[in-house]
Amino acid sequence: MRALTSPQTAKHASWEYAEQHHAEDHILEAARRRGEDLGVTPVSEGVAATLTVLAAAMGARGLVEVGTGVGVSGLSLLRGAAPDAVLTSIDPDADHLQAARTTFKESGVPSARTRLITGRAEEVLPRLTSGGYCLVHLDADSPELDEFVEQGVRLLRPGGLLAVNDALDHDRLPRPAVREESTRRRRAVERSVRDDERLVTTMLGTGTGLLVAVKR
Repeated sequence: MRALTSPQTAKHASWEYAEQHHAEDHILEAARRRGEDLGVTPVSEGVAATLTVLAAAMGARGLVEVGTGVGVSGLSLLRGAAPDAVLTSIDPDADHLQAARTTFKESGVPSARTRLITGRAEEVLPRLTSGGYCLVHLDADSPELDEFVEQGVRLLRPGGLLAVNDALDHDRLPRPAVREESTRRRRAVERSVRDDERLVTTMLGTGTGLLVAVKR
């Protein structure tokens, strides 16, 4: 008798297939190994590919990122962005930024196309120019995530795009009984973004959730 596949199993198989749709090259693979050594978890393969597509779709030039990690997401953004795009990426850990520099160098990204800032995003973001950026990517599990989102919207020009990684909090967000602080924080962020009349939004299931919003 033929075995039946449950909808949940089929859905997970489809998710795994979609995550691996775009095979990564040796540069991103090496960056992920550096992440393992530093205890850093970069964005998933699916999220990395999605960031490249989003940056390419809008011909992004000015990019801001909170949470540099080892450079996987930053390189993915630059690979899709315009040839003269500049990435401003913020991370409090100098070792992470050094690993990201290695990633960018191995990919042949000119140093003039990256501005890597060691610091706290809540202190750096307010100093950046309002309306001066095409795309803002947030990859930070921080109590100030809601503030990062508000600052991100401020930084975007009309038509600019905000992307928040791990927006489903490792699949905990859809479960009402889960009351962990990180989950409650992301629920609040989802509500605020969804209800913001300045934004057009969607939630993507790639990785551990990617909340995407375009500024009107």
